[in-house]
Amino acid sequence: MAKEKVILAYSGGLDTSVILKWLVNKGFDVIAYVANVGQNEDFNAIEKKAYATGASNVYVLDLRKEFVTEYIFKAAKANVLYEGKYLLGTSIARPLIAKYHIEIAKKEGTLYVAHGATGKGNDQVRFEFGYYALMPEVKIISPWKDPEWLGQFEGRSDMIAYARQFDIPVKASTKKPYSEDENLLHISHEAGILEDAAMRCPSEVFSHTLSPQDAPDRETVVAIEFIDGIPVKVTNETDGIEKSDPLDMFLYLNTLGHDNAIGRVDMVENRYIGIKSRGVYETPGGSILWFAHRDLEGICMDKEVMHLRDMLMPKYAELIYNGYWFSPEFDFLSAAFDKSQELITGTAKVVLYKGNMIGAGVSSPYSLYNEALGSMEVSGGYQPVDCKGFININAIRLQAHHYWLKARAMDEKKE
Repeated sequence: MAKEKVILAYSGGLDTSVILKWLVNKGFDVIAYVANVGQNEDFNAIEKKAYATGASNVYVLDLRKEFVTEYIFKAAKANVLYEGKYLLGTSIARPLIAKYHIEIAKKEGTLYVAHGATGKGNDQVRFEFGYYALMPEVKIISPWKDPEWLGQFEGRSDMIAYARQFDIPVKASTKKPYSEDENLLHISHEAGILEDAAMRCPSEVFSHTLSPQDAPDRETVVAIEFIDGIPVKVTNETDGIEKSDPLDMFLYLNTLGHDNAIGRVDMVENRYIGIKSRGVYETPGGSILWFAHRDLEGICMDKEVMHLRDMLMPKYAELIYNGYWFSPEFDFLSAAFDKSQELITGTAKVVLYKGNMIGAGVSSPYSLYNEALGSMEVSGGYQPVDCKGFININAIRLQAHHYWLKARAMDEKKE
């Protein structure tokens, strides 16, 4: 009788390696799926380890370009920030990973998928929402919510013992005292020694950005060209380097951000399941891109569209953070943000210097900025006397409101 296939999201680390062997020992035909979204890993070594641990097949997919064009750029068009700080580096990658997880399951003719996300975090929600949206009949194996697994593995020491029992290579001695998630957009650091929110993050934790003290004592000027809100070219005006391929552009922005100490965030955030957690993030290229895009919008986006978009953005960020990328409300807001980006075309220049980003000028063929009209030196066709009626009309409701407030106060005083 053929074994039931299960597609396991596999990283090559201790958790997913033990899960792989555990599923094999339970009688599953385990197919490992490795998503390359820009993490610094030896994917050949991960593939070999998966086979050695018992996988019958291994898919290693390079998803970096799609991650940039269909996910990072989509989020940048909305300037998404979760709770005012977080550029959603982990969150944005999850729907892409889930998408191909389900595509492999369909290709292999199975309903079973498995992942190693913990039962306290956000990723379990993001992955499983994605699975259900893309294959409603899916059957999910989530060991960290499985009583059998939890009864067998109370902690890391139990997993290390299991790995050694079945000859799974373990690098326990090199494990960092905190948890990390890395992709092309960012790296996150959390848990372990970082759970003390009153403690400053140690300098050795940071890996994707230099400290401001170590960054060069000179400015780097970068120009980013956009068409309808999408970056199409990056030029380093300091040394003349140009990039126009989407993946190359973003990799280069990451390099510039790293070298100039751009993109560090340390915050306590609210997880979807209701737990507060501390996250330390490095998002070098994304921070530059978000900053430049926002600056360009200032010259060529209509005022009311901008203000409405800014009202909707926190909800959009929340949907991404909470795992609703494939929801109808996400599609609805995406269409609105796409509409907002029509004519967001032009160039924004940014000065990078020791952790700072400073606007260095914007230009657009569709500029709404009228230098003469905005000038304090010339009228530019503007008639100041027109403001008299404008002010009088808009003051009517203020006068009425405060008239009745004063009247009520006088009545109360009489009583």
